[in-house]
Amino acid sequence: MKKMKLKNGLRVVMEEIPTSRSVSFGIWVKNGSRNEDDLNNGVSHFIEHMLFKGTDRFDAKAIAEQFDAIGGNVNAFTSKEYTCYYAKVLDEHLPIAVDVLSDMFFHSKFDSEELAKEKNVILEEISMYEDTPDDMVHDLISLAAYGDHPLAYPILGTEEKLNAMDQTTLRDFMKERYTIENTVISLAGNIDADHIMELLEKYFGSFDLHGEIKEVSEPVFKGEQLFHKKKTEQNHICLAFPGCSIHDNKQYAMALINNAIGGGMSSRLFQEIREKRGLAYSVYSYHSAHADSGLFTIYAGTAPKQTKEVMELTIALLKDLAVNGLSEEELRKGKEQLKGSLILSLEGTGSRMNRNGKNELMVGKHQTLDQMIEKIENVTMDDINVVLDRMFAVPYALAMVGASDKAIASMRRNEFVSIRTN
Repeated sequence: MKKMKLKNGLRVVMEEIPTSRSVSFGIWVKNGSRNEDDLNNGVSHFIEHMLFKGTDRFDAKAIAEQFDAIGGNVNAFTSKEYTCYYAKVLDEHLPIAVDVLSDMFFHSKFDSEELAKEKNVILEEISMYEDTPDDMVHDLISLAAYGDHPLAYPILGTEEKLNAMDQTTLRDFMKERYTIENTVISLAGNIDADHIMELLEKYFGSFDLHGEIKEVSEPVFKGEQLFHKKKTEQNHICLAFPGCSIHDNKQYAMALINNAIGGGMSSRLFQEIREKRGLAYSVYSYHSAHADSGLFTIYAGTAPKQTKEVMELTIALLKDLAVNGLSEEELRKGKEQLKGSLILSLEGTGSRMNRNGKNELMVGKHQTLDQMIEKIENVTMDDINVVLDRMFAVPYALAMVGASDKAIASMRRNEFVSIRTN
């Protein structure tokens, strides 16, 4: 993996994979919903959509046709902390992808008619999301964990905030956030570094928008309980605990805890609740690492009549974790599982482009595969216990979407605190 810079200071990371015939190309911007405020929540996602709606050279249809004509893929996504515009094409077609994506990035028109249509598309996206309670509960748990902090903002925004936005809102925000300091170009595949730098200088060399790096406020874990009443066939529940940031040297210990609790089919949650008792189709855990914080989240969806039992089993499992931690066998198996999934995840050009781009944007440094495997191998039971102490040091956050909150109304969210602190 090579780190380079254009003459204007724009960072470029590239990984040459000569055995591949494809190239993945991404423009990464350090901007997401946590960089918004209460008035413009949703603007980052709106900008992402509008960059596909036409430039002076290409209208929206022409953008799609450019990639269809070469058998390539083009897309984008917005998260809480970054946005990525990317394409995957045959190596011979990389100049086309760079040409079109750079034109979208620098010269999108934000036409008023297209803006109105796309605003309606996003409102439909919000409506679809609100009709999907198993998605909604994950935003609700962010609110329960972080309160009014921007990390709890929904990426899509709200209908009220979206309706108030116009061309000026989007352009002003883009001018503030889409700067050289906040941008990284990432490529992976069958490429030649010298040729690529010439190509990038041609299309990105005139980029001259600089800006100050604005510090974001670190969230405080609130550990609140929230319920959203909605007529559903299932109750959808999330519990969340403090986790690890992307800079934390205990993040591999956190990943091993997640694997053991709900990260796979052999995990405690899956085996106890789904396989052994058949109480849920979907039950799992995951960890979200941010620049300065992290959340470990457990999700379960189950019928109202089974909710109490599912919650009791989940709490019992967590109590056992708080008292006894992980077993040596779980630690050993978890390391092998984590190493395997890590290696398999890096087999494609897209995943390597994503890893390199995100690492450069959010961390500013890169680890080789061997270095990551060594860190996984070096996780000790003491490391596991440090993370468990952190998780159970405060009352957990709890969120539920369903017809009634009866099953969670009497839950004691501080019941693990004394176990780890005594």
